[in-house]
Amino acid sequence: MESTHVISITNNEKENVVHNKEKNNNNKTFPFSPSFPTIISHVKEKKFNMSFVPIFPSFSHLSEQETKNIIHSIKVGISLVLVSLLYLLDPLYEQVGENAMWAIMTVVVIFEFSAGATLGKGLNRGMGTIVGGGLGCIAAILAQKLGGVGNSIIIGICIFIFGAIATYFRMIPRIKRRYEYGVMIFILTLNLVLVSVVRDEQQVWEIARDRLLTIVIGFIICISVSFFLFPLWASNEFHDSTHSSFQHLANAIQGCLEDYMRFADEKENEATNTNFTFCKTLLNSKSKDELLANYAKWEPLHGKFGYSYPWQNYLKIGEVNRELAAIILVLGRCLQTSKKPMELQSWSETIQVIEPCFEAIGSNIVWTLKELGESMKQMRKIHASQISTKLKASRAEISMVVKITISTSKKISTIMLNNNDENNNCYDDDDDVSLAIASFLFLLKEVVNKVEELTKVVEQLGDIAGFIAHSTLVT
Repeated sequence: MESTHVISITNNEKENVVHNKEKNNNNKTFPFSPSFPTIISHVKEKKFNMSFVPIFPSFSHLSEQETKNIIHSIKVGISLVLVSLLYLLDPLYEQVGENAMWAIMTVVVIFEFSAGATLGKGLNRGMGTIVGGGLGCIAAILAQKLGGVGNSIIIGICIFIFGAIATYFRMIPRIKRRYEYGVMIFILTLNLVLVSVVRDEQQVWEIARDRLLTIVIGFIICISVSFFLFPLWASNEFHDSTHSSFQHLANAIQGCLEDYMRFADEKENEATNTNFTFCKTLLNSKSKDELLANYAKWEPLHGKFGYSYPWQNYLKIGEVNRELAAIILVLGRCLQTSKKPMELQSWSETIQVIEPCFEAIGSNIVWTLKELGESMKQMRKIHASQISTKLKASRAEISMVVKITISTSKKISTIMLNNNDENNNCYDDDDDVSLAIASFLFLLKEVVNKVEELTKVVEQLGDIAGFIAHSTLVT
């Protein structure tokens, strides 16, 4: 009996599944990507609830992710019923016999949440079975010809050599990423074939043929149900989660700036109201993104995604997004650890002067992130030159704030030197204020730099994936 882990790749963020609600008929598909001919492939994901409402009224109260989970569970149940017919129907059982268990095992093992994951695992299992079974048959026939003690020696040597080599290849990162399961099945099949022929007098080729046939039956059942009955595509999930992350990051940055200005105006050390949950989740999303990208590469032509679609660029975008999320978290921490930096009258007046600058900076950054997300969602090109004006304006505003801050700091230092009795307390307050504002400005500048880097990566994706041109941007 073999064991494996059935990994269900889902998106825990409910906001990340609003993909197909606003589809544009003019969206350009990836070159040579005709729709995959599925029975219900044109049913929008948002309509999953509607399909089941007449039968199960309670489904209308479920979230879309919960509905997907139920649909996946039903699909697995249907597949198990279909494959069990090999046992339940006498004509089928007479053809496959006890080997029907291999078909059932195949369904249980390879049926995954997304169509790409199911196809990838199924092909890995098929390749591993064919190669392992073929080599095992050849080695078994050679061992049978020798007979006697030589039979066991040849089998032992083959098991050692092929097992060791396959295990070594299994640890190579590139193979491990896409073909680890196939290599594991190769080792298992090779050993099962070689060991079986020692005690079973049945012909080697007949054993391999029957087991391969039942595995193919299980694979066909899984692929048919997964592709033709409410298909759940890893590519859609990956695309949705990537473009929606821009909106969440923009909201987090906007919340940071609003909290900072509220903190300055009210002169109170209030806790920040910004929700950084998404940023923390994004920092741990690398492994999930890599799995989704891997599964998406296995998927056939469907919708707007075709073969050789540049999912690697999505991983680059995710990496930059994680770096940006880390900076935003530090910005939030900077707000939480400030010690009433606006108590001095001079600093309060300065904050009132630079407040419009902060608003302009935040507006430019938020607009840029939202525009990048919208361009990915609609799959239209966006050129870095088109939004460089706003980023340059943000840098100019930051430079202006730095100059005003330095000027105010020098002015306060001069006043403090003239008031020797209050030097100790004033110097401490001034240091706290200067450090708080300097840290915030430095991090804000890093945000602008990271957004500019993100713009270039998105532009590169648009060029490779063939996004439609978009000459004008609405601000």
